[in-house]
Amino acid sequence: MLSPEQIARFHADGVLVVPGVLDPGLIARIRAEYAALIDRLHAGWQAQGRVPAGAGLDFWDKLLVSYRAGCDWFQPMDISLPGDEIRPDTPFHFGPAVFDMVTAPRLLDLVECLIGPEITSNPIQHVRLKPPADVLRGDEARAHITATDWHQDRAVAHAEADATRMVTVWLAITDATEENGCLQVIPGTPRMYPHCPRRQTAIAEGFIDPREARPLPVGAGGAVILHPLTPHASLPNRSGRFRWSFDIRYNVTGQPTGRAHFPSFVARSRADPRAVLSDWREWRALWVAARAGLAGQPHVPIHRWRADSPACA
Repeated sequence: MLSPEQIARFHADGVLVVPGVLDPGLIARIRAEYAALIDRLHAGWQAQGRVPAGAGLDFWDKLLVSYRAGCDWFQPMDISLPGDEIRPDTPFHFGPAVFDMVTAPRLLDLVECLIGPEITSNPIQHVRLKPPADVLRGDEARAHITATDWHQDRAVAHAEADATRMVTVWLAITDATEENGCLQVIPGTPRMYPHCPRRQTAIAEGFIDPREARPLPVGAGGAVILHPLTPHASLPNRSGRFRWSFDIRYNVTGQPTGRAHFPSFVARSRADPRAVLSDWREWRALWVAARAGLAGQPHVPIHRWRADSPACA
């Protein structure tokens, strides 16, 4: 649980760092789940002649050689559908270890301290496996792969959720340091800024001063909890090694999620415990059904910003 002092700090600054949220056993299960996934992906690319044999390569090696070969492991490893084209076979990952992370009791205890006991797992969520900056391709623009631009999490959703009580929880699976690209924030700025669809969805020029940024290093298993209006970005990964985190959100049940075409679920409820989803296979089935319904349909934008707005000129 959060102390009264931590809760007050969160409401004042719009951000709170909490160490030791995920226990080491759960982190080990998450890593094993993803190791099995990259083994399958790498074996398939090897059979196609796109990557070398995997003998002697560990998880990080396989990520790196696959990235260099142009093999996209990001979408098959992500815990979301993409924001652009969705096909009937668009891959994603929903497994038991990741579900146990999203529904971890200690994590939900922290969220309950900030938004109350009726908690929905919001569908705006991603894995972030960031390669070292010096190996990135010049055309790499995905925020989940490279450093993120300055943005607010409320802005990367639809306006229907602007009044929703929501928090973002950024979970470190490896240590996040200034060298390997931890988050940085500008605390204490509770107002919405205009955004522009540039390389990523980013705060328009001139509205914030990056010199006010505060880096937020956190050890593996720790969390950075963000108010949806807190401006934040990530530093580039200069470490020579991958940095791994998850970016998940929670909102008050019954309030708009900001991405209604993607599925959410009740993660905790004191009022109606029977509404809580407790089986990871049901979670995955929700996303399979969403993929089937969205594939081949007109694209649904994931935010409300236009490049021709006055702030983006």
